[in-house]
Amino acid sequence: MSAQKRRPYKKLLANLLSRIPVITKGEIPDVKIRSVCSDSRQVQPGDAFLAIKGESFDGFNYIDAAVKRGASLVISDRPAPQGVTVPYLEIDDDPRKALAWLAAATHNFPARKLRMIGVTGTDGKTSTSSMIHHILSQVGVKAGMISTVNALIGSEAIDTGFHVTTPDSPDTQAYLDQMVRAGMTHCVLESTSHGLVQGRATACEFDLAVVTNVTHEHLDYHGNWQNYLKAKGLLFESLWVTAPKKIGNLRLSVLNKDDRSYSYLERVSPPKKVSYSRINQADFWADKIHNDPAELSFELHLGEEVYPVKSPMVGIYNVSNCLAALAACVAGLGVPVEEAVRALTSQKPVPGRMERIDLGQDFTAIVDFAHTPNALEVALETARSLTKGKIIAVFGSAGLRDREKRKMMPKVSIRGADMTILTAEDPRTESLEEILQDMAEAAVSVGGVEGQNFLRIADRGNAIRKGIELAKPGDLVIACGKGHEQSMCFINTEYAWDDRTAMRAALVEHLGIEGPAMPWLPTSEA
Repeated sequence: MSAQKRRPYKKLLANLLSRIPVITKGEIPDVKIRSVCSDSRQVQPGDAFLAIKGESFDGFNYIDAAVKRGASLVISDRPAPQGVTVPYLEIDDDPRKALAWLAAATHNFPARKLRMIGVTGTDGKTSTSSMIHHILSQVGVKAGMISTVNALIGSEAIDTGFHVTTPDSPDTQAYLDQMVRAGMTHCVLESTSHGLVQGRATACEFDLAVVTNVTHEHLDYHGNWQNYLKAKGLLFESLWVTAPKKIGNLRLSVLNKDDRSYSYLERVSPPKKVSYSRINQADFWADKIHNDPAELSFELHLGEEVYPVKSPMVGIYNVSNCLAALAACVAGLGVPVEEAVRALTSQKPVPGRMERIDLGQDFTAIVDFAHTPNALEVALETARSLTKGKIIAVFGSAGLRDREKRKMMPKVSIRGADMTILTAEDPRTESLEEILQDMAEAAVSVGGVEGQNFLRIADRGNAIRKGIELAKPGDLVIACGKGHEQSMCFINTEYAWDDRTAMRAALVEHLGIEGPAMPWLPTSEA
């Protein structure tokens, strides 16, 4: 978040605390703060610094650094260390919760002036969020959006950073404040499990909650699927306590009747709920589904009425995303169903989601964000529907993340693709060689034969090149896992990387035409 986007004036701490549910210890310092921050490197003069203990760092160790950068106050859930030279406030509460509420208070609670739509789930969050935002924009609603791709405020698209899920609460609240000042009335906020558990979405005062699905992901963090589901459920539980708004309170849940999350989320949600399904009858359900390379079509059933729906978002799984978006907009936000359906026809594909890269080659090249077993399975199913040729899948599995996932994804690919190429995907501080070994062993366990139906190529650029080299006319090459992302992490360094650029570079080399060069990675010269 750039400095010019943040509030330039200061507010008395006691006044801020009187408006938020944060429990303090001792006397509240007589100090004014401009904003609030938990990263000492981003502190600006007049900010309050929240010393939060994270997974890999402890903000308590950076208090001096924050003070040197101009912090006027330090807040923590631990007693003050010796030598602190600025006012100090100890709280008897979750520091992340305090961070979120203070950030909201410094911006005068912007979410209370917006219709807040939260979208969560394992796969399809970004696509569904984009569809909701597009429908609202097409019918004249001034809507902003915060997604894993970027933040959209009017005509401005703001980069939210590397590997970002839900942005940190100070940034989120600043974005919401910008939306209010820009005349926005609605905000679509993609809400991840990490963002919900870590309080990044606290104080967002949601009116409407949407779920896509809850499949295998982030179990390294949550421990098991049940805990992961409960984390997703926090979005729906928050509807109960959203502050009263002048525009009224919806407190509506949009639930996927096809997903195993349905029964739990139905229990924790407020009474107002709508369901959607592409398999069973629901409040919004689909049949006569047809998917081809150019278009997805189906019939929407809403009560006794039937509406033909067309979308350029290919893939059977996008039927569910379309239904979720339609349910949110029609049942929750009052968009006439005919207008919502019409808007979907002009929806642009989401960057890095089944995105075609076409430089005139005689086979299909696609980049997709699929980075979970379920997402990879549906991506390969979609790929199979788009070609009569062979499917060549290129993907990896991130280091320091769910280890079980790296065993599941090769199994999915061996079953769903004709050739699997295992490669790097943000190995971080883990050994890339060991990650690939784990994946190779999983591939072998379901009939994979290295050198025949799967390969391992450490360098992602060379892996994509190999996929292109192996492709025959009519085949399909799909690179999964990175999608829209703009970097890849080795050790602690982010290297510029875009799968779409890499795919174009490989095609340029293959076709002998001018175009971008292959991005460099530490593995490029190995």
